[in-house]
Amino acid sequence: MNTIYNQITAGMKAAMLGKDTVTLGALRSLKAALQNAQVAKGNAHELLSDNEAQNVVRKQIKQREDAIAMYEKAGRPELAEKEQAEIKALAVLLPAEMTEAEVLPILEAVIAELGATSKKDMGRVMKEMQARTAGAAPGKLLSKLVGSRLA
Repeated sequence: MNTIYNQITAGMKAAMLGKDTVTLGALRSLKAALQNAQVAKGNAHELLSDNEAQNVVRKQIKQREDAIAMYEKAGRPELAEKEQAEIKALAVLLPAEMTEAEVLPILEAVIAELGATSKKDMGRVMKEMQARTAGAAPGKLLSKLVGSRLA
């Protein structure tokens, strides 16, 4: 069993014992999303790789961030707080994000290898950067750094 699946199971047990309904709900929702992703991939009985599972976690976090924006716009701070608590419960399943200082050497190597010189090469560089950082670097940071470097 993959480590992320083990973390979800352990988190659900801890949430049940601690009567933490928010965390339990978030993890149950994530587990369902993972199962849906397995079915979409074509085999409901084959677990996702850790990288694929982390992408599902990021998608769940993004959905909650979008919900927070809508709740705040609608004047419902109590619902926004619940969504924020769910984000915290899900974020522990992801690896620590890379910093700008950690990303820059990788970016320089990719640009040199691909021979990228202009904005036209941004798509190729971004694709390679996403592959090399394995989702540990936020997309906004990558986009900003690649854009400024290829300007």
